[in-house]
Amino acid sequence: MSYQSNHILDKLPKHLKQYIKPQDYKDYTAIDQAVWRYVMRKNVDYLSKVAHKSYLEGLNKTGISIDHIPNMYGMNRILKEIGWAAVAVDGFIPPSAFMEFQAYNVLVIASDIRQLEHIEYTPAPDIIHEGAGHAPIIANPEYAEYLRRFGEIGCKAISNAKDFELYEAVRHLSIIKEAPGTPEGEITAAESHIEELQGNMGDPSEIALIRNLHWWTVEYGLIGDVDQPKIYGAGLLSSIGESAWCMTEKVKKIPYSIEAAHTSFDITKPQPQLFVTPDFAFLSQVLEEFANTMALRKGGLSGIKKLINSKELGTIELSTGLQISGNFDQVIEFENKPVYFQTKGKTALSYREKELVGHSLEHHPEGFGSPIGKLKGINLAIEDMSPRDLKAYNIYEGENITLEFEGNIKVSGQIITGTRNLQGEIILITFKNCSVSHGKKVLFHPDSGLYNMAVGENIAAAFNGPADLNSFDLITHELSSTTIKPERSAEFKKLEQYYRQIRDFREGTNTTISRNKVFNVIKEEFPNDWLLSVELYELAKNNGDRDFYKSILDHLEKVKQRNPEVGHLIDDGIGLVDSNTVKM
Repeated sequence: MSYQSNHILDKLPKHLKQYIKPQDYKDYTAIDQAVWRYVMRKNVDYLSKVAHKSYLEGLNKTGISIDHIPNMYGMNRILKEIGWAAVAVDGFIPPSAFMEFQAYNVLVIASDIRQLEHIEYTPAPDIIHEGAGHAPIIANPEYAEYLRRFGEIGCKAISNAKDFELYEAVRHLSIIKEAPGTPEGEITAAESHIEELQGNMGDPSEIALIRNLHWWTVEYGLIGDVDQPKIYGAGLLSSIGESAWCMTEKVKKIPYSIEAAHTSFDITKPQPQLFVTPDFAFLSQVLEEFANTMALRKGGLSGIKKLINSKELGTIELSTGLQISGNFDQVIEFENKPVYFQTKGKTALSYREKELVGHSLEHHPEGFGSPIGKLKGINLAIEDMSPRDLKAYNIYEGENITLEFEGNIKVSGQIITGTRNLQGEIILITFKNCSVSHGKKVLFHPDSGLYNMAVGENIAAAFNGPADLNSFDLITHELSSTTIKPERSAEFKKLEQYYRQIRDFREGTNTTISRNKVFNVIKEEFPNDWLLSVELYELAKNNGDRDFYKSILDHLEKVKQRNPEVGHLIDDGIGLVDSNTVKM
């Protein structure tokens, strides 16, 4: 076990645990801590005016400090009081896995932190975005239930091959953009690749549509009145740049609706429009509206076609409750209805998410096929037949029979037995010496062994993943790329040492450090570093050392002249100290 578990994390299935990594708190440098502190002080100062009230309340409830990067173990001790937990992961993980974590009330936190050069925004998920953005809002019970329900529904959404390609491209961009020293041309090429993929996705898959909903609510959501909304989306709460930008008239505010699912986004640019929900309860209302459009609830021919196109492990559930999990390969249709389906490769049969005895991957290693629907010329479906009806139609143990289904599907053989559910309804019929055909095409030959025919009038549901998580080996997680840990140069290590000294002084662990000496070194050896000078200004101002803080201000003016792009960051830091609105 590479992380500290608790009763919530203990319930996670093994295939989710493969994504968890230790936080390695000791790896955070004093510069990282200063970045966290600056962003949090700026956010709390600004967001106290524009964020939903749950934000500040949640900071207190979840134990997130302004001054220190949160420790995952400490967060978990507090989060369990509201029925949640948190785990560390390496950057982006696949969307379905991310949402499945939510279904188990587990908050996924990318434990890396952005570099000082990207202090306002990074496309890479980091602990500022996850810990300071997502965690506080889940203290609101209505929103927390929305998040859990979103995960429960979202992880069943069906994807296609292009979705995974886009995910890989976005993950790659987030890694190289945050890595120090990446050539600008490489970043531009990665952004162009994403734009190209987004422009050639074809009809959006379910996972693409629900990812849009997630983006416009969980990440970039506004709440309240359209004319004076408040912020609740984690992407806005964690970005000191976008949280201010989104409140301007340059960003269009739209009443939230299911149309958000069909509104794409560009992760590389500020958002031109945002959606405003009247309250958290309305989020769940739209989510259920969207779920009604999914194969999870509609099933049918379109549902199984989505699974075939996805080329991923999926499940169909028949009207009897029988669930078939595998890689769906083909479907035969008749009058716009599926009349026969076939999987390719290892397949498992389940009922109510529990694998049926005798129907594991070992029993169906090369696939599973079956007719579905009604028998030709008989209005009563097999599943609706009473024992007397079944005997009248010779669907009975020991009988040699030919069943002709609508769509010209024939099953001929000797019935051995039937499998029933707890209610006594027949869900599976087993034959020997059986042949299955569609017209002149043979679908199953007697020499192939016993034949198991699924019983079901229609496909009630189709969804991503297996019915029984224990049926398949899902421990297959292999990242094509991992976050790049920067090499710490001798110069960086020296600068970090001064950050640590000033941090120790502020926290009272070492008050013998000469702040003036540190400042002089920074001026001479690190003339473009601005954040440590802002922290020194704070200490000097609080101590009433007028000459010292005046000299720091003079130095910071020179830094602004040399690097105008950080001017507003310096001004904001000084403004926070001068206003004394944030607890130091």
